Amino acid sequence: MERPKKRRVRKCAMTDLAAARIQTARDHMHLETVHDWDGVIATFAHPRYEMYGGGQVFDGEAAVRGYFAASRTPFPDQGNEVISISTADDTVLVEFWLTGTHSGPLTLGGRTIPPTGKSFRMRMAASFEFEPGTAKIICERPYFDQSAVLRALGIV
Repeated sequence: MERPKKRRVRKCAMTDLAAARIQTARDHMHLETVHDWDGVIATFAHPRYEMYGGGQVFDGEAAVRGYFAASRTPFPDQGNEVISISTADDTVLVEFWLTGTHSGPLTLGGRTIPPTGKSFRMRMAASFEFEPGTAKIICERPYFDQSAVLRALGIV
């Protein structure tokens, strides 16, 4: 009886650049949580968010800072907990829990919803695209179900 061949397992060493990109993505997400907007901006070569779920694009520093203000007004304690993180080519992929409490006014479709005091926790993913050869972000793309937060707050 022939013995099965042993499978070779190839171990891929992470490059210094891949490790630096993962650290940049982690730092970026932490800086968002503590509202260090200058620090977040510094992680970018060019600040840009493309929101897959709502369809908004915030391009450039002024637009990105406006996004921070608009998203943290209703949810000042918005945070994230990384579930997994990996890298491929010029992209870092992150799966995480997004958390927050509705403790400020939320503007939706021209109406303002007063704080409900309710919290949410939803699973999300985001890709961070990096400028080739660097650890500087050129675009963050969060992927999410926009109505999941509204359902958690009892708004829809």
